[in-house]
Amino acid sequence: MNQALAVLSAKDLCVGYGEKAVLENVRLEFVKGEFISLLGPNGAGKTTLLRTLSRHLAPLGGEVLLGGADLGKIVQQDLAKTMSVVLTEKVVPPLLRVFDFVAMGRYPHTGWRGRLTEKDDQVVMEAVAMVQAEALLYRDLDTLSDGERQKVDVARALAQQPEIILLDEPTMHLDLKHRMELMSILRRLCREKGICVVASLHDVEIAAKISDKVALVKDGEIRAFGPPEDVLLDDTVADLYDFRNVRFSRVLGTIEMENWVDRGRVFVVGGMGSSSVLYRLLSKKGYGIVTGVLHRNDIDLHVARSLGAACLVEAHLDGISQENMEKARVEMKDCDCVIDTGFELETINAGNLDLLKDAVSMGKPVLSMRNGSGRELYTPGEYGAIKFSTSESNLVEMVKCLSLPI
Repeated sequence: MNQALAVLSAKDLCVGYGEKAVLENVRLEFVKGEFISLLGPNGAGKTTLLRTLSRHLAPLGGEVLLGGADLGKIVQQDLAKTMSVVLTEKVVPPLLRVFDFVAMGRYPHTGWRGRLTEKDDQVVMEAVAMVQAEALLYRDLDTLSDGERQKVDVARALAQQPEIILLDEPTMHLDLKHRMELMSILRRLCREKGICVVASLHDVEIAAKISDKVALVKDGEIRAFGPPEDVLLDDTVADLYDFRNVRFSRVLGTIEMENWVDRGRVFVVGGMGSSSVLYRLLSKKGYGIVTGVLHRNDIDLHVARSLGAACLVEAHLDGISQENMEKARVEMKDCDCVIDTGFELETINAGNLDLLKDAVSMGKPVLSMRNGSGRELYTPGEYGAIKFSTSESNLVEMVKCLSLPI
């Protein structure tokens, strides 16, 4: 990487407390306009690293460079013009308005008198507008909710007009609305203002979707650093957090709870995106899941695998092989009921329609999301053997009423 482009870099950095090293041999470079997430379990050293990068802690070894200069030798006022820091500790001065608190971010720019000019007031107002906190301007700081306070903290950091912002667990204690709102604001700062944002996060799903790069921190080292699309692999994330009965899907960018079976087995004939909601619901209710034949590029397959379902997969896109059809029939015989998810019928998945015919012939309980529409196999004489539903939740209640073996 071109050193001139690095806003902040760590060279063979060792961080810790006293003589105890928490992380060693840290080599990282953070570039203007990028969103960097630090991921890892509690106690891995993410906060210690951030506090060292922000000069709250002295490094035990190696060096930190800000714009190519030794961080330890930069005058505090000059450091504050380049770097803003938002830590988890919240100091709430009494009787301080939001405007005055955000304005504190201007003091590195105000000179020895510390007086705000009209330009400083304008910068403060722009910072407040960027985080959509105009309605909070004249509120007392100690009256704000956690989400409102986090916005105001970011506004103060922006008032410094930095090149880089370091945040320690910025979404802690925030509800979903404020969490997503804050992440959207930070991402916009990267794109529109060219600010480098470095944040420790616990939400790997958000990090996968928002980050330009992620650093994986565990067991005293940086395990990996790079684009989340390259770094956040299924097995890598499982190893990072020591997952048990939980799976991360790189394709979906989500975490799924593995199927814990304490009820009967259900054979689901679906695909083409029609089955994912049903898979999750069946898994949550404790049913074992076997998929009807899914093609390798089907989004349903990725969801089913993340849940730990038994998956029948077709590699070719010109139909379903006889081999897979036979495997499916064997599995279906061993299941307690069969569900038709209402998948759209195309040439490549026409074989799954034959599986539904076989289910009817076997006398299996068949539940369908189609209400009979577009399914010629559901002749009037067979309607009695098939139950219909218009929603997944109702369908699973119908499965429950079948009194499947436990």
